[in-house]
Amino acid sequence: MAEIHLKTLAHSYSANPQSDTEYAIREMDHVWDQGGAYALLGPSGCGKSTLLNIISGLLSPSEGEVLFDGQRVNELSPAERNIAQVFQFPVIYDSMTVFDNLAFPLRNMKVRESKVQKKVLEIAEILELQDVLKNKAKNLTADEKQKVSMGRGLVRDDVSAILFDEPLTVIDPHLKWKLRRKLKQIHEQFNLTMVYVTHDQLEAATFADKIALMYGGQIVQFGTPRELFEKPNHTFVGYFIGSPGMNFIEVKRSESGVEFDGLKVSLDEGLQDFLEQIPSSNLKIGIRPEFVHVSVESITGSYECAVTHVEDLGTYKIVTLDLKGRSLKARLDEDQQVPEHKAYVSFPKQWLKLYVDEYLVEGDSE
Repeated sequence: MAEIHLKTLAHSYSANPQSDTEYAIREMDHVWDQGGAYALLGPSGCGKSTLLNIISGLLSPSEGEVLFDGQRVNELSPAERNIAQVFQFPVIYDSMTVFDNLAFPLRNMKVRESKVQKKVLEIAEILELQDVLKNKAKNLTADEKQKVSMGRGLVRDDVSAILFDEPLTVIDPHLKWKLRRKLKQIHEQFNLTMVYVTHDQLEAATFADKIALMYGGQIVQFGTPRELFEKPNHTFVGYFIGSPGMNFIEVKRSESGVEFDGLKVSLDEGLQDFLEQIPSSNLKIGIRPEFVHVSVESITGSYECAVTHVEDLGTYKIVTLDLKGRSLKARLDEDQQVPEHKAYVSFPKQWLKLYVDEYLVEGDSE
């Protein structure tokens, strides 16, 4: 397994890019530690697959270096990098048996047959493929084929990293959770460096120890699922992570903090000091629906809202509120009283975030 360092890496499909908008991958310097389980998360078109193909060697970057354990590999082919890649759709040999498909990478490397037998049986047991080892691959179900494709990457113990490019797209929904847990189990058992590309935040959080969230060709935040949820470093992270996403309100400076439409929101002294030192007027406050405090009666520091919609999701409810023309979402537990027409909301300071030019600003008290 290898440490992967993307050093001042950038890529454009244009021959002579003139601006950031012409880069599929904007300049980044990023390290994935040896043996880590990482998710590369983001919406379609953000650069996830491009970055994965650069790491694997299927694509050569326009600028910068790819380092494996400190050694430049830009000029090396995927085979020379010892990368195993599992694609969105299964890549297997239909005319071969499941056993021979799993054994193919090892036999291609001239591994002795006794070790081939041992490794194939080991991976087949983990992926629950023992009962179909003698079957031709063409007769398998879609999820079985994808498990074989995964197994072909996992059977080798000399790989620098295993890269998964949305591998569960063709899998039935009720089997996805089970396979994600299988991959997690394999990672813990073999200490493999794994990078898992997905647009699904649940897949990312289930599989990965750390998530690299991409937006516009950049990794805008790299951290644990909890860090991305509780302290989104960018407004896009707040919007993309969570269901529903973070509430944002555009604000302007006021004497004690910020305000919008005459409603004042106080900030910690450290944040106020910071605001006095910067010229930008692109200011937003953000708070997760889970952290909005909702009551049926007015309390100190609360704001009156109109209740416009209530979604009953069984164990909790999502309430849509109108605050001075701004739409807010609040999540209420099943035992909380749901206001009917009017509600009062407040924003606990420890969960209220300030964003300047779309990036999180943290005060001294945080």
